[in-house]
Amino acid sequence: MDIGFAPEDERFRAEFRDWLSTAVPAQWRDPGFWSRIDADEGFALRREWDAAKAAAGWSGVDWPVEYGGRGGTAVQRAIHDDELVRAAAPKPVNTIAAKFLGPTLLLLGTEQQKRELLRPILRCERIWCQGFSEPEAGSDLAGIRCRAVLDGADYVLNGQKTWTTGVLRADWVFLLARTDPDAGRHGGLTFLLVDLATPGIERRPIRQLPGGSDFGELFFTDARVPATQVVGTPGDGWRVALTLLAHERGGSTLGQYRALRQEWDAVALACGRLRRGTAPVADDPQSRQRLAGSLVDIELLRLHAYHVLTQVEQGRELGHGASVTKLHHGTTRRALSDTWAEVLGAAHQVSAPVPGLDLEPLRTAMLHARSDTIWGGSAEIQRTVIAQRVLGLPKEREDR
Repeated sequence: MDIGFAPEDERFRAEFRDWLSTAVPAQWRDPGFWSRIDADEGFALRREWDAAKAAAGWSGVDWPVEYGGRGGTAVQRAIHDDELVRAAAPKPVNTIAAKFLGPTLLLLGTEQQKRELLRPILRCERIWCQGFSEPEAGSDLAGIRCRAVLDGADYVLNGQKTWTTGVLRADWVFLLARTDPDAGRHGGLTFLLVDLATPGIERRPIRQLPGGSDFGELFFTDARVPATQVVGTPGDGWRVALTLLAHERGGSTLGQYRALRQEWDAVALACGRLRRGTAPVADDPQSRQRLAGSLVDIELLRLHAYHVLTQVEQGRELGHGASVTKLHHGTTRRALSDTWAEVLGAAHQVSAPVPGLDLEPLRTAMLHARSDTIWGGSAEIQRTVIAQRVLGLPKEREDR
């Protein structure tokens, strides 16, 4: 495992950090800024900033230049993600497309799809969402029922998707549909790119625990999708989906570490200022022990990030090993969330003011953390994948 960076990577870091120092407005660095402004206004600001970042040549770091990228390396992409968090840059608006769909298209898309779709992703000209989960198929992705039937040059799409992140602001959705119901659970699935302006598509918001509706539902009623919008080949959607999920579950581990460490620092600072009885919460041995345990797990995530980067540099695919990253990050953030809830008690559920502290960003982050062991495949699914696909353990006998 290599925990250092080459001189050219450090030059990249210095150049990008210098650009960020002037590109991110000072008021945006205030932890409470984004929670104080209207959600639509915040989205518009972030979209405009992302577009400016792409115009300056700082998006698609490891994408080929001919598709709008910078032509850099996976290590430089990890440095890029790390520096974004360090600089308190705004949360990207097209993450699902830039981190998951784009790399999948680079591997499996047609040349026409690459030419038409990749640059608009980086420039935020087309916002995407992901249509995988269904009411009876969440972590069990192979159980989807949404159907697409070939009719001439189009697929006719019928069914429902739920827990679709960003669907209310998205322009397009990439999804799995069952095109051959007789091909088995993992066969007969097709990966489709769907324009959400297509007649026969309805969106509905889902109200979330922290407030707002970042998630939503999609309903398809005889929506026609051109057959040219298939990624890979018809019936081979499972392989395409696994390729995409390896990017989603692996993520950019350095950026994840940086964000989680900043959350831990904020919790530790709050514990030093909040009081339990006459003493600071930080003086309580049990609270200190829980904080220390979370810090150890977070620092292990940093070391795991270097391990992943070393594998990528050596040309190895993450494959099922991406589930290790997903499980580690999700369970660690969930444990930190539980510590924060224990520290605040009932106050972590409401926006009760605390003199001298702006706890709203932490409250929101910790409520979102409740879903970290669910999205992208639940923790139970990740453990099964790791046991069978990474460690090679035998499956449990069904007759036991």
